[in-house]
Amino acid sequence: MDISPKEAIKIQKELADKIIEQNMFGKISHIAGVDVSQPAFMQQGFIYAAVCILSFPELEVIEQVYHSQETSFPYIPGLLAFREAPAIINALDKVKIKPDIILVDGHGISHPRKLGIASHIGVMTGYVTIGCAKSILVGKPEKELPLEKGSYVSLIYHNKVIGNVVRTKDRVNPIYVSIGNKITLDKATEVVLACTTKYRLPEPTRLAHQYANYARKSLNIKV
Repeated sequence: MDISPKEAIKIQKELADKIIEQNMFGKISHIAGVDVSQPAFMQQGFIYAAVCILSFPELEVIEQVYHSQETSFPYIPGLLAFREAPAIINALDKVKIKPDIILVDGHGISHPRKLGIASHIGVMTGYVTIGCAKSILVGKPEKELPLEKGSYVSLIYHNKVIGNVVRTKDRVNPIYVSIGNKITLDKATEVVLACTTKYRLPEPTRLAHQYANYARKSLNIKV
């Protein structure tokens, strides 16, 4: 069913009320990363969503799946979920090993309507989700971020903490961690840092990005 951007904004406001900002999980044994790949500047066509399941804390890949489907929703900042989340959710339906936590390449509550793609997926599926974005959508860092890996400062929007600016590698640009669903910001930040090895991006989303690109460029099978 096609929806308009105006309708999508209304849905976001309704779903945002369902976000749980508490830790709703036990021991973490499996953690997933999700991401999508699509041709640059594509407005309509097929997108490829990938899910990579890793053991935790070893971070060894134990399952990878992808799903491709056509999208007609335009690329509109702040409404990314309506373009990408359906394919990601369908990919999650294919996994045999259900993850305890999902890291999403995108924002959670660090969003103008408190419902970025990580929160959207979390509310729609019931999974525990964390937003791991590469750039700021809204808000400003509370103060200057130290250069050392593991450092973080609050991301502030309308005088409220909406996420953390997190240094995942010495002297490299930070990432922006936020609550998706069923987790606290402190725990989300802890998990993201535990999933970060020698790269800027945490392993689950880094590998999901690679697999999504592989599916689009090499497999090119629409399933």
